Amino acid sequence: MDPREFPTKGNLMLAKNSLALARQGFDLMDKKRNVLLKELMALIDEAKDIQEQIDTTFTKAYACLQRANIEHGISKVQELAFTVPIEESIRIQTRSIMGTEIPLVRYDEKQNNLTYSFSSTRESIDMAREAFREVKDLTIKLSAVENSAYRLAGNIKKTQKRANALKNITIPMYTELVRNINNALEEKEREEFTRLKVIKSMKSAS
Repeated sequence: MDPREFPTKGNLMLAKNSLALARQGFDLMDKKRNVLLKELMALIDEAKDIQEQIDTTFTKAYACLQRANIEHGISKVQELAFTVPIEESIRIQTRSIMGTEIPLVRYDEKQNNLTYSFSSTRESIDMAREAFREVKDLTIKLSAVENSAYRLAGNIKKTQKRANALKNITIPMYTELVRNINNALEEKEREEFTRLKVIKSMKSAS
């Protein structure tokens, strides 16, 4: 028999304290889950909006690129594309939401400066460049939002699992333990009361 199950007042106090902590833990897990769910829903909505913007911007960008290819020739457009520097300024920072590390993506927008001459190109190149710059910005934002949503979903799953364990296992276990110890102590008190009553009756009879 587990020593914690012995029907003593000390064990009863310990069991009640453990039950109170388990209930408090469940409340905290439940609140954490709700906060994370709220954040996740907001991120899902944001990701949906960004994805719609990307779809629209991609369509516009490829239309601009097609026009630029027609006006300048594919080889000229490829030559200009090679002048665009590789994006190497992206930096990942984080912020915490209820213990979940959420990525914050930062990058240097100055890298979007012109890398070709206005005098040697037409407006279609500028429009294509600007459209694809918007695509890059939106893609960076979407990557951060989707990564954040993925991490939150993982933490929500863990939190839900812990909350379920407290609700379905720990709390019922300590509730049953408190009840059993209470019943055992009450039974001992009744037996002691009966024993004292018998002793008193025997003394009175003598």
